[in-house]
Amino acid sequence: MDLLNTLVDKGLRRETPTREEALAVLATSDDDLLDVVAAAGKVRRHWFGRRVKLNYLVNLKSGLCPEDCSYCSQRLGSKAGILKYTWLKPGEASEAAAAGLAGGAKRVCLVASGRGPTDRDVDRVSETIRTIKEQNEGVEVCACLGLLSDGQAERLREAGADAYNHNLNTSEGTYADITTTHTYADRVETVQKAHAAGLSACSGLIAGMGESDEDLVDVVFSLRELDPDSVPVNFLIPFEGTPLAKEWHLTPQRCLRILAMVRFVCPDVEVRIAGGREVHLRTMQPLALHLANSVFLGDYLTSEGQAGKADLEMIADAGFEVEGADQVTLPEHRVGGGCGSHEGAAGGGCGSHSSAEGAGCESHADAGCGSHEGGGCGSHEGGVRGSAPVPQAIEPRTDLVAVRRRGAGTDLAPNA
Repeated sequence: MDLLNTLVDKGLRRETPTREEALAVLATSDDDLLDVVAAAGKVRRHWFGRRVKLNYLVNLKSGLCPEDCSYCSQRLGSKAGILKYTWLKPGEASEAAAAGLAGGAKRVCLVASGRGPTDRDVDRVSETIRTIKEQNEGVEVCACLGLLSDGQAERLREAGADAYNHNLNTSEGTYADITTTHTYADRVETVQKAHAAGLSACSGLIAGMGESDEDLVDVVFSLRELDPDSVPVNFLIPFEGTPLAKEWHLTPQRCLRILAMVRFVCPDVEVRIAGGREVHLRTMQPLALHLANSVFLGDYLTSEGQAGKADLEMIADAGFEVEGADQVTLPEHRVGGGCGSHEGAAGGGCGSHSSAEGAGCESHADAGCGSHEGGGCGSHEGGVRGSAPVPQAIEPRTDLVAVRRRGAGTDLAPNA
């Protein structure tokens, strides 16, 4: 297929595809799916080999969020029966993190619900970061605390944070359909603050909220221009008790096409399969490893994930290997670079600020470190705007959506 040959060539050169090419990936047929996976897999292996980075979530503070993000089980007005608790103490958070690290994770993502941290919250999280770093040599720590005020990113960096997550979630044109309590521009500003402070930027999207192909391409091109080092791809978990509980539009095949499109647009970036992979990819999860080079281990913020042991077996059975703590995740040209570090790349790197098409990016407040229970767009059940037809709902698999009852905030052992 000429399209795939062109996209592989561009991916190996870190060259930006056109919007039309990205849309064409999403429009491929099921008959061509394995060809699409194989082509994107060539780009993935070129930049990341067969390594899979494992990340582990610690939900520092769960529920009772004042923001109204329609996809989120922790949102204002949510009737989802999730765990609700206030801040974990530094020792408790470090103990939770240690379970994930023992399971093979090299990055710990510290997440807290809410619009954004107060200065006192930053002090609290800074102490937690220092505790985790002191007790676990070589660990990476990513914070995800919502919208940042001036100076807060710098304080987190001084405390030892390596990265900051704040997802764009959906296209700028549809953002107001999912959230009214903050704007897309607020989200972009927070990602930019994190980068300016020297933190590795982590920002991604949520698919499955009724968005069009154009919406998906718009947000991925916006991410490319924003140039995060890692791009989490969440698949909406339709929690009962949230406005998007009836949004069941994803098939395993569509999830794979979305991941392939992200890989082609952002070839040399850590693409992470985040929340919802078990619900929507199901038995086709191993194929997704040919597209993404990073996953979350075990449970998510408020929902259960696949057993940690099963994750490790899946990676090994698919012919991949867990990335070690002594291995550098990103390609050499990205290490220490960050946003806009690719000026020398042909056509701009994954996020050159001069050549990405369809740009325009913004950030979101309550997203979860790349895994927030689905996150996404559309504050009404009819889905979001877009010129392409919205996929028809499929048979809901509510049996695969389970509220987390173990790990952080409970007395039960975590899944890691």
